[in-house]
Amino acid sequence: MQSTAFSSLPLSPAMLTNLDQLGYRDMTPIQAQSLPPMLERRDVIAQAKTGSGKTAAFGIGILHKLNPAYFAIQALVLCPTRELADQVAQELRRLARFTENIKVLTLTGGSPMGPQIGSLEHGAHIVVGTPGRILDHIGRGSIKLSTVQTLVLDEADRMTDMGFQDEMISIVKACPERRQTLLFSATYPDNIRNASAAFLRDPVEIKVESQHNAGQIEQRFYTVAPEQRNDAVARLLRHYRPVSTLAFCNTKIHCRELAAQLRAQGFSALALYGELEQRERDEILIQFVNQSCSVLVATDVAARGLDIQTLGTVINVDVSKDTEVHIHRIGRTGRGAAAGLALNLCAPNEKKWVKLIEQYQNRPVDWFELDALESASASTSASATSPSDDTLLAPMTTLCIMGGKKDKLRPGDLLGALTADVGLSKDQVGKINVSEFITYVALDRRIAQQAARKLSTANIKGKSFKMRFLQDKR
Repeated sequence: MQSTAFSSLPLSPAMLTNLDQLGYRDMTPIQAQSLPPMLERRDVIAQAKTGSGKTAAFGIGILHKLNPAYFAIQALVLCPTRELADQVAQELRRLARFTENIKVLTLTGGSPMGPQIGSLEHGAHIVVGTPGRILDHIGRGSIKLSTVQTLVLDEADRMTDMGFQDEMISIVKACPERRQTLLFSATYPDNIRNASAAFLRDPVEIKVESQHNAGQIEQRFYTVAPEQRNDAVARLLRHYRPVSTLAFCNTKIHCRELAAQLRAQGFSALALYGELEQRERDEILIQFVNQSCSVLVATDVAARGLDIQTLGTVINVDVSKDTEVHIHRIGRTGRGAAAGLALNLCAPNEKKWVKLIEQYQNRPVDWFELDALESASASTSASATSPSDDTLLAPMTTLCIMGGKKDKLRPGDLLGALTADVGLSKDQVGKINVSEFITYVALDRRIAQQAARKLSTANIKGKSFKMRFLQDKR
């Protein structure tokens, strides 16, 4: 039997030690199948579900042959969204800790061009970016891709769906012909197969079936009348009481409507969909990840590429007509060794799509009755439906501080001020996100207002900063 241990690969001792420290000991199926040809510098086409470990796979492939002493762009990773690019860059930095001075640069839209151009002038080993912004830099002459040895197209199907196919092809043409190309895609439809054939050389094609362990992700299906769908979501949330829920709708209009109805009933809920401004999108995601928002209602395009490690429940408010999409939706929960729960609402006219899901996963789905939830929820009393019921609110709320990396602020500075000056315990402070100009701090909802008042009168690194809470939509 072939070993799945990372130590079975021809990696440097320093990289293996770092992988072990990061908890990477046994390879996932996509890693076990794709890494050997990657390390042989073969082109690879890999199909795998969300959460399969693909970022670590191509990250190890990139770093294995990267020369830190050669200060030039040796690898380019294209991602469909800013959020995925940030997550990929963060993972690459963790994987690169085994050696010093590897610079990973993120180039995405929604950020000023000036600082990015300045960073490019100082050089980088690996660039992670979105197609539109990378093409902008190529047009300005601020990036040169003539030294790229590895090109990664991450979530190529989503980039195509978002209309980036022409940009992808232009970027590929700006890279050297002699390079390694790694294409990762949840699906591999004919349009991508035809477009990629021109720039892949004798690729090794790998497919890890888009199935989930039925023992790890429990799926429950509920029949519902179309006009009762939103009320059914609230009933499910009250019954199961998940700390963090991602609810999928098929349209942005439905996203907005459902999030508004949930807030009216006392839930901490936000909507994520296309056409949001980047700043608003970033702040919504920050609140969801730091547990200031307990329910994120999203479309598939908006949610693609999100890396949320502690997601207990997925609710499919609408049944997807695409079985692959359904599998990727439920794959957001049950990551790693954690158990997951996927709750699915199905109107009578959607039963045909459920039949396709059953055929795809080669087993019947389990049906449950919404009315059976009533007896289990009765003990929560009538107050459970009241907007004043704090058990429906997210445990944290987010304080926004008008200072960031440009002011030399670091997470440790904020944590120190909140514990030493304000008197909070570490348990009362959640995630701290420091961006260029703004810092977001998650605070225990119960003490947040009092803590903010005290912090506003204190100095952080000898400075006073303006601050406000992100709009606490309920």
